Amino acid sequence: MPALDEYHTPLLVEVDPTTNLNDLLAARVGSRPDQPLVSHKLPSGSWRTRTAAEFDAEVIALAKGLIARGVVPGERVGIMAHTGIAWSLLDWAIWSAGAVSVPLYETSSGEQIEWIARDSGLRLLAIESDDLLAVVREARDLGTAPRTDELIVIGSGGLEQLVIDGTSIPDAAVEERRVLASLGDLATIIYTSGTTGRPKGVELSHGNFATLAVNTALLFPEIVAAEDTRVLLFIPLAHVFARFIHVLGITAGSVVGYVGDIKTLPADLQAFRPTYLLAVPRVFEKVYNGADQKAAESGRQRVFRWAAKVAITYSRALDAPRGPSLRLRALHRIADVLVLSKIRELLGGQATYAISGGAALGDRLGHFYRGAGLLVLEGYGLTETTAPVSVNLPQNIKIGSVGRPFPGCTARIAADGEVLLRGPNVFSHYHQNPSATAEAVQDGWFHTGDLGSLDGDGYLRITGRKKELIVTAGGKNVAPAVLEDRLRGHPLVSQCVVVGDGRPFVGVLITLDLDALPGWLKSHGKPSMTLDQARADTEVLASLEHAVTRTNRAVSRAESIRKFRVLDLDFTVENGYLTPSLKVKRTEVLKDFGHEVDALYAD
Repeated sequence: MPALDEYHTPLLVEVDPTTNLNDLLAARVGSRPDQPLVSHKLPSGSWRTRTAAEFDAEVIALAKGLIARGVVPGERVGIMAHTGIAWSLLDWAIWSAGAVSVPLYETSSGEQIEWIARDSGLRLLAIESDDLLAVVREARDLGTAPRTDELIVIGSGGLEQLVIDGTSIPDAAVEERRVLASLGDLATIIYTSGTTGRPKGVELSHGNFATLAVNTALLFPEIVAAEDTRVLLFIPLAHVFARFIHVLGITAGSVVGYVGDIKTLPADLQAFRPTYLLAVPRVFEKVYNGADQKAAESGRQRVFRWAAKVAITYSRALDAPRGPSLRLRALHRIADVLVLSKIRELLGGQATYAISGGAALGDRLGHFYRGAGLLVLEGYGLTETTAPVSVNLPQNIKIGSVGRPFPGCTARIAADGEVLLRGPNVFSHYHQNPSATAEAVQDGWFHTGDLGSLDGDGYLRITGRKKELIVTAGGKNVAPAVLEDRLRGHPLVSQCVVVGDGRPFVGVLITLDLDALPGWLKSHGKPSMTLDQARADTEVLASLEHAVTRTNRAVSRAESIRKFRVLDLDFTVENGYLTPSLKVKRTEVLKDFGHEVDALYAD
């Protein structure tokens, strides 16, 4: 079937134009007031669950506090905290007070806080703890930023004080505020985490969220709306992906769990036992690589890798007309008993579905997890599309693609391969930035900056970023994402940046995964090493060379990686080389490690 230039999915249901996000919470409270709605971990380690009615009562109390503090409809209130119940309560309270929420990553610098506060016009800012006061003071010294009397310090009784402040405000005042907005009104301004340049404020309306949430609940009810559905949020709520799921959970009837520290994630998954997961590909890579290393340490790596191969082969066979053979089914049952069931248990034991976004998952991991009994539905979206704009469905999945457009959405491939989008979840403009808006939105189409293709069935594949496309000295166009996604599959590789623009061949900068390194060394009979020792070790380098060779099988010789260098650090959010959504800031890397790139081509 020939490739398509455009594909549209019809809307499943129209949402009343007078609707806003508060109506979605009201509908949940009205239909199931005594059923669980949210759950979160207490400092003691136990979990507390709130019913819909309890959650709504707390939201109203906080909204009254915001009104008492002088917040008027349309004003901006910021939230700067880890993912948690306080984040969720404040978000819904801000909407209930008729205001607009502005998320800030808890890792934001003083300069970023100052810019967001000034650009959005923050009226109040809720911060997680006193630890963040120093960076807020830094922002204040730089210019416009919230004063002390405009701060709510969550960990120092800020929410409790807000409730006390609102005791004189009648419930009717909140009810009046809750119905003010309609679909077209502004709900939030989300500042892009930005791999380059100053963050842009993406204005998202009540309609962007509500229309997408209502239609998504109908699109795959077996995942998000089935009885006893549970999802655990651990990625930052400042990111649009988690933010949409926290709206979708309330809309669809799920119980949404919140944890703010991924260091305790394995135990939290065991305790909460989600029925579906939400994660970026790096999490799925970490689970796989961690299991591989654990098997190596116990002398069972050959068994693990045999089972992984069976899982991948079995999954690929599911796409064939005849399906898996009897022999393969038997091998799969054995692999499940020995290894695959334990992978599911690592994820809580209840999850049969997962949604992956933010970057490419890759065919290998997609088939591995499906073969292991966890169907990972890869999707695609951006802040400007309120997170998802396309996704694979359980009954119609093409591993390696990001699925068909969501209901009401249209994807188009431009002549130069750029992915263009439009739909009810696509933003209309950037906040106070008409030039950026004019560049991104043309003739009603949002120009994503991503390169991709549509197959004959309307499934979208993303092949790279338009601005990241490398053109070698020989004139060969190279999409880094294809190579980087495969190379990150090696247990020792944490991050990698493919280079070669204007150069004679393609190279790559690699960082080592410091969590995986000790286990890898032990399994290979080697002593513990520092990072500097490991990056010079012949066996480590030989293993990476083998990974590069494997990666190159996906591309032509002209696109293949010829040389690599291992850097003396890893990329993290803290050191400024990763965005909070774990994307590499390529521009920053190339600027600071230009000498390493030059060294690749020194000979």
